[in-house]
Amino acid sequence: MGPKHGSFCWNELNTRGVAAAKPFYAELFGWKYSGGTDAGAMPYTEISLAEGERPFGGMFDLPDDMANVPPFWMAYVAVDDVDASAKKVEELGGKIHRAPMDIPNVGRFAIIADPAGAVMAIITLAMTGDHSNKA
Repeated sequence: MGPKHGSFCWNELNTRGVAAAKPFYAELFGWKYSGGTDAGAMPYTEISLAEGERPFGGMFDLPDDMANVPPFWMAYVAVDDVDASAKKVEELGGKIHRAPMDIPNVGRFAIIADPAGAVMAIITLAMTGDHSNKA
């Protein structure tokens, strides 16, 4: 069973310095890293609290086409249906920054903002592969 609807289920660092971020957070929080998955052609590092434990987040280097975007953390909230939730965001006065799309072997996600502009991601996790138990 996946994470409960409305629960925070993943945290992701989008940066230009994964190599520098990894030792910083390892020293600060004791985080451990694994090569994780390869989301397309993009190297992706998964984060856990101990070797072999279920990951709770990830990090990757921002692509060149995001040169003007500062590094940021993205919080993901689990939803039962990304498309229906994205529609509800717009009905309630929010904005869709990235329309719902699939991440192979992970799930379907969208990036949204509330009416005040606060940004977060929503995701329906696939129930197959390594990502079925991320919560």
